[in-house]
Amino acid sequence: MFKVLVSDPISDLGISLLAEAPDVAIDKKTGLSEDELVAIIGEYDALLVRSQTRVTDRIMTAGKQLKVIGRAGVGVDNIDLEAATRRGIVVINAPDGNTITTCEHTFAMMMALARHIPQAYLKTVGGEWDRKSFVGVELRNKVLGVLGMGRIGSEVAARAKAFGMTVLGYDPFLTEERAEKMGVRLATVDDVIREADFITVHTPLTPETRHMIGKEQFARIKKGVRLVNCARGGIIDEQALVEAIDAGIVAGAAFDVFEEEPPKPDHPFLTHPKIIVTPHLGASTVEAQENVAIDVSEQLLHILRGEPYKNAVNMPPVPADVLAKLEPYFSFGRKLGSFASQMADGAVKEIVVGYSGELADVDTQPLTRYVVQGVLAHHLGSDQVNAVNAMHLAKTRGVNVVTNKSHTSKGFTSLVSVTLRTSKEERTVAGALLNGFGARITQIDQYPVDVAPEGHILLVSHQDKPGIIGRVGTLLGTNDVNIATMQVGRKLVGGAAIMALGVDKAVPKEVLAEIAGLPELTTAKEIHLV
Repeated sequence: MFKVLVSDPISDLGISLLAEAPDVAIDKKTGLSEDELVAIIGEYDALLVRSQTRVTDRIMTAGKQLKVIGRAGVGVDNIDLEAATRRGIVVINAPDGNTITTCEHTFAMMMALARHIPQAYLKTVGGEWDRKSFVGVELRNKVLGVLGMGRIGSEVAARAKAFGMTVLGYDPFLTEERAEKMGVRLATVDDVIREADFITVHTPLTPETRHMIGKEQFARIKKGVRLVNCARGGIIDEQALVEAIDAGIVAGAAFDVFEEEPPKPDHPFLTHPKIIVTPHLGASTVEAQENVAIDVSEQLLHILRGEPYKNAVNMPPVPADVLAKLEPYFSFGRKLGSFASQMADGAVKEIVVGYSGELADVDTQPLTRYVVQGVLAHHLGSDQVNAVNAMHLAKTRGVNVVTNKSHTSKGFTSLVSVTLRTSKEERTVAGALLNGFGARITQIDQYPVDVAPEGHILLVSHQDKPGIIGRVGTLLGTNDVNIATMQVGRKLVGGAAIMALGVDKAVPKEVLAEIAGLPELTTAKEIHLV
């Protein structure tokens, strides 16, 4: 018999699968202190929690028989993942459990926004019968822009089509083929800004998506647009939104999330007549709370029985001999993936990971996971992607992952290459671990280079002409950006070339745009590796 401890309040329906399993015995003991948990955890094979129980290293040390910890929810911030991984304990969560409920809340907010429902309700119960002040708009025949076509965004798009809306979809992993199957038009952020009557955001909050709709976008956004954010606070610049509404550019907004939660009492959203707010209720339904518990219970049962499972958020155990060979490459593989993702334009269709030399004789699947993690995390957020769920996320996004092996390593003991095939181009980056020098990027596309994969790297594509390096350096120096290292790769004198500059800090966007505008330059991108 497997023994499972449920230490947080979870409905009986949510854990019914475990309760009915003939090989599982459940104990529900909620509200336990760390000391109390330490005293009893040793007899259990699995621990099921929500957000109240903090699963510490001390608890896991006492849990000599623990094989799995399940979190009935999306996040795992209350679980010490490093300690769990070190002890070979699998941690699972339920990332899909709130998809429908968040989608429906988005639509509820959109409808309320279109028809002024909260404002009309307040006046009506206050004794005023005012029909003239709340003339709304229909959703039918309107254009909905969906920024982020993952699980939730895709569900919103499907429902919008049922309402007779035209849907524009943007996502860094959305291809023309997938968009066509979903019945949406593949669009850029600019397309959505210029054409949409309603805009809803469903992206993670990353450095790239923070304030992705801000002053610059509001300056050219379609007049009369309505915005909905049930994803993450900070994707839309709150202050810039208020200014755009007051200027008559934006007709209204509905927010379930804030940059700071809970918001301060003087937050302008709380008193603005054209903004609807709710207190982060996207996942707050009876069904969602039960669904996450059901999902985790199912996976927990698979793990206990030694069956295939999904939604793990830490690295499963790897044989010691394989781990010894691969572990030095884990961080480097993630950085190679991130580098490739940041330099490539277009929706990623395929990730090709190549292993040459000694790595060709090793089971490199664990390392491939880190590479894919690096590719996806740039767009989905480092808190959403890890080495275990990366392959699953790639599959759900329609991204094909291919591995190639060769014993020829071009002079290196081992070489790792990452090629991204996107809707627009194919880009390659490769590197090796060099004795005495550490990790080095040795190839960018067809150009040989020697670049340390760390910090801020300015990547410039240009024609090999005299004076270009000087002009770029002058621009950076004038704007107080110090160059730490520089590498230039070329195939032919006077032909296409690439310049990789290691700089001490982030290059301001306006400076990057100025560099990209220099004569003989093709592109200029900043890549940040951590």
